[in-house]
Formats: sequence, C-alpha cells, structure tokens
Amino acid sequence: MLFIAIILVFLGIVYLVILQHQQLVRITKEGERLTNELALSTKNLAEIQASSSILATKLIQTEKLLTDNTESLAIERKRNDDFENQISGLAGTIGILDKVAKTDPELLQKYSKVYFLNENYIPDNIRKINDKYVLPDKGDQYFQGNALTFLTKMIDVATKAGVDLKIVSAYRSFETQSDLKGQYSQVYGSGANTFSADQGYSEHQLGTAVDLTDAKTNGTFLTFKDTESYAWLQKNAHKYGFELSYPENNTFYVFEPWHWRFVGVDLATDLNRANASFYDWDQRKIDGYLVSLFD
Repeated sequence: MLFIAIILVFLGIVYLVILQHQQLVRITKEGERLTNELALSTKNLAEIQASSSILATKLIQTEKLLTDNTESLAIERKRNDDFENQISGLAGTIGILDKVAKTDPELLQKYSKVYFLNENYIPDNIRKINDKYVLPDKGDQYFQGNALTFLTKMIDVATKAGVDLKIVSAYRSFETQSDLKGQYSQVYGSGANTFSADQGYSEHQLGTAVDLTDAKTNGTFLTFKDTESYAWLQKNAHKYGFELSYPENNTFYVFEPWHWRFVGVDLATDLNRANASFYDWDQRKIDGYLVSLFD
C-alpha cells in the first residue's frame, strides 16, 4: 500500500510539472507575440514621426510661400491703389480742365476801362428773365443762363425776408451800350465817363451784371444806398455769387450801389471775407475761381 501511495504522489508531482511547463510555454509565446507587436508599433511610430517631420517641413515651406505671396499681393495691391489714385487724379484734373474749357473765361475778366469786349461778343446761354423780377416798364431783360438761377434765388430769398428787389437792367449788347453812352454823353458831356462805360467796356455785355433797385428808389439812383434793400444786399449778396462792382472810392466810376456782378459764390465770399472788391485783386488770382464759377 505504501508503494502505491508513493507512486501516486510521484505521478501528481509529474503532472504538476507538466502543467507548469505548459503554462511557461504559453507565457513565453505570449511574450514573443507582445514583443513582436511592440516592435511593429515602434516601427509604425517611427514611420509616423518621419512622416510628421516631412509634413512639418512642408508646412513650414507652405507658410513661407504663403507669407511671400501675401507680401507680394500687398505690394501688388498698393501698386494698384497707387495706379487707381493716379487715374482718379488724372480724371479729376481732366474734369477740371474740361469744366474750365466749357466756362467762358470772359466772365471773370476785368472790364470797366481795363479790358475790351468787341462788338461780336454775346454771352453763351443768354436767357430771358421772368417779368416778375423786373421793374415795371423796363421791358424784356436777359441774363447769363447759368447765373440766372443764382440771381432769381437771391431775389426770392430777399422777398421772403421782406425786401422787394427789382431788376432795372441786365444784359446789354455792344450796340445797346453804345447807344446808351451816346445819350448820356449828349446830356452830360464828358461827365458821362464818370458813371457810364464805353461800349466794349461794360460789365453788362457779359450778361452777368445787373442793376437792382426797390419800389422806394424805383431806379438807379444814389439814394438806393440808404435803403433796407441795399443793406440786405451788402450782407447777403455774396452768398449767391454777387459782388458790388463799384463801391465808394473806386477808381473807375462813381459809387454805384445798384450795380452788382455775378462772380460765383466762392469768389464773392472770399472778397467779402477780405473786405475787398473785384477790381482790387490781381487777374491771375481771380482766374483761379473760374472752375467754380457756377458751383
């Protein structure tokens, strides 16, 4: 019996050894599998890192290329903007030149014994003035069309302010001025030269000069200077482009409070601000206002 027991114990031990061996084999194989997987993962990681490095390099190159392109685009845009500004400037200059070319330069010239208008000069766009603005019995009166809007607006505003301005005389042709001067000369002799221009020297031939009065004065008389109408003109006429051609102590004619000339809002305003008259300023300075004459 003892022998059998020893045999059974021995067989049990052998069985346990075999089981442990088998377990060790399985663990060894699993270790080898994990080692292989680790090696493969390490290889894949290395490949991924290499790819990442390549991508990082390409990204840097792309960013540099993008930066270069952005800078080039900015430079090109600046060139385009500069070119557009040049084109715009040229267009503006051309527009100004075209505007000046279409504006009669005679309209801002000095006459009144200074410059001469020949008998063939007739202002462009001469238009009849509505009779409601004209003193009764003064017949049809005409004015330069572009300036007429400023004249009628001025009279309308004055009317709303309670000042009843009326037109005595506006455009006069060379022939009309000649006849008028002849009549004055017959009556006043050489004294007519103090208040009436010779033909060709009258601002009225330009179509932008106007003699104004009111119901109280009823004509071109010196007493107009004492009226509310004249005071209103002194304060407001420049706002509509008109200036008094022959103020007191001028060197051309007697003081004519009724005689107003359209020279454009810009010039009239600057003359008013400087407390100067049209004939005080140099002709070259005045010519600079031609472009804005009807603005």
